[in-house]
Amino acid sequence: MSSRRTPVVVVTGFDAVAVDSVARSAQTPGTVVVHHDLVELSLGIITRTVRSLDADGVVGARVTRIDLDHGCVSCALREDLLPLLRALHRREGVARIVLQLDPLIEPEPLCWAIDEVVVADVPGAIDGPAGRDVRIEAVVGCVDAGTWLTDATGDTTLSEVGLVPDYTDERTVAQLAVGHVGHADALVVHGVAEDGWQAALLMAVLARLAPIAPVLLALPERPITEAVVGTLLAAVPDTARRGAMTGAHDPLLPGQPPLDADCGVRLVEFHSDRPLHPGRLHEAIDCLLEGVVCSRGRLWLATQPDEALWIESAGGGLRVATGGPWLAAMSDDEVDACDPERVSMAALRWHPEFGDRDTSIVVLSLRADASFIQDTLRGACLTDAEMAAGPAGWAMFDDPFGSFHRDPCVDGEVVADDADAGASSTHPDLQ
Repeated sequence: MSSRRTPVVVVTGFDAVAVDSVARSAQTPGTVVVHHDLVELSLGIITRTVRSLDADGVVGARVTRIDLDHGCVSCALREDLLPLLRALHRREGVARIVLQLDPLIEPEPLCWAIDEVVVADVPGAIDGPAGRDVRIEAVVGCVDAGTWLTDATGDTTLSEVGLVPDYTDERTVAQLAVGHVGHADALVVHGVAEDGWQAALLMAVLARLAPIAPVLLALPERPITEAVVGTLLAAVPDTARRGAMTGAHDPLLPGQPPLDADCGVRLVEFHSDRPLHPGRLHEAIDCLLEGVVCSRGRLWLATQPDEALWIESAGGGLRVATGGPWLAAMSDDEVDACDPERVSMAALRWHPEFGDRDTSIVVLSLRADASFIQDTLRGACLTDAEMAAGPAGWAMFDDPFGSFHRDPCVDGEVVADDADAGASSTHPDLQ
């Protein structure tokens, strides 16, 4: 790994004006701004713009149209951006890279790809991930004060609003809107909400979704400038994620978000040391889709005793994927290789028969009733009689989840080998 990795600032969000303003304001001498425009992705074409600023303040731009074998966000990034990052690291005079993301590119799986996806055949470099040469300095999420809440709580797919041309990409607008903020180390709130109440709701949600992220309110009287963006980036705390992935067994309330209610917005926690009945869980899961901004957590499903399942929702869409094995299902050598903090935390609640298995879910509620969510999920847990039947009896339950699951579903349809569901797992795809 390079002894001097080039810092990368990722700028993301649906607010194109704010994203562009932040990227340009972050472009000091020695900074290169990279933008991939995916508007022609369906035609197998992406347009890459690389802007540079020399020591005399002269801006240069190079625009390249790139043909892909097929129109896919994942391929666009793997085939072009990752090798470009490694090459820019080796270019003389490049001190920092700013990635001005197209809104279709989710920041969390992108950051994962930078650190994990092997890039081969880069001149002057041994094969390896771009993370050998670059490091994420900060992820800046740009929020439109007038539209973000609506985007984050709906169930509209990207294809339904024309952001992608067909139904091969089944992601929702809410999934992207929540991802733009949830993975951010700093936030820029641009524009004006409909009224004071909507403004208060928005800030209450952001404080719980990205609790340690400094927030810049970009108003007409306070435009986005180089000095303001510099101050914002300097305010990113040392404890920020800076591109780090969230694992299924990581703490579900990182950053110590407020646990009290504000404008009716609150975090709802659900915990159970009993497994979940797959059929009743499937019926109960809609409680996470109404009046909820997002939810995430790990599930102990009675029919799948070895693997924790990872559940996450955004607005009216939900997906379930594998979250990796429980410690209790691992060999001693596998446990020794795990994060010591995970092992220590599991030891505090270790059950003599079931080990570290449990269900823990955190829900960011906008207007849903907390007691209803908790009671509904509790009703999906096994009863005393079902617990007495033991694992042999639990294995007889019908399981509508299979390996992966997404709501809304059709007649309990199981989504198998799903790229989007995989983005929730420990090995996400860029899509």
